[in-house]
Amino acid sequence: MAVHWFTSDTHFGHKGILSPRMDRPRPFASIEEHDEVQISRWNDRVRDEDIVWHLGDFAYGGGHGYARSVFDRLRGRKHLVVGNHEGQGLRLPWAAPPVQACQIHVQDPGMPRAQGVWLSHYGHRTWPNVWRGDIHLYGHSHGSLPGTARSLDVGVDSWGYRPVRLSEIQEVLDETAAREAGDAVASAMSAAA
Repeated sequence: MAVHWFTSDTHFGHKGILSPRMDRPRPFASIEEHDEVQISRWNDRVRDEDIVWHLGDFAYGGGHGYARSVFDRLRGRKHLVVGNHEGQGLRLPWAAPPVQACQIHVQDPGMPRAQGVWLSHYGHRTWPNVWRGDIHLYGHSHGSLPGTARSLDVGVDSWGYRPVRLSEIQEVLDETAAREAGDAVASAMSAAA
């Protein structure tokens, strides 16, 4: 059975992503190393039959031919939620036409029920069906926008330069929810004192 994977901001071919002028420069000696590490880590996790949701900024600056050569090496049935650096990425043979944002339901093996997920390149404060328990996954912030108990950055900067499964995401969301609940109790006790 297929597994869903999520990732964002791979920036294949983007030499500027390594620049010390970036807020969070990536720790690679060259763009070739950057790209090869990401390709390897992607393919170590994703099987050909798996579904990968890429939440934008797939490639930048390397040209369409280079973006296509990387795309063809990556395993899985790949979908694109459009980011702000999508020049070469829009013309790649995605499993479905690229979208600006979308709502999906994921029920991977071992999950007792489907989970609603709102996907966007950008982090939102609210999203469709948030009050029904749907979560929100985003990229763009390169790990600088903290998640909440219901939303999380799935960009490669936050996940060791690799795609992440919903079960891993849920663990982080649960930890954040527990921390937020503890903070709320401590704040209420402090206010009552």
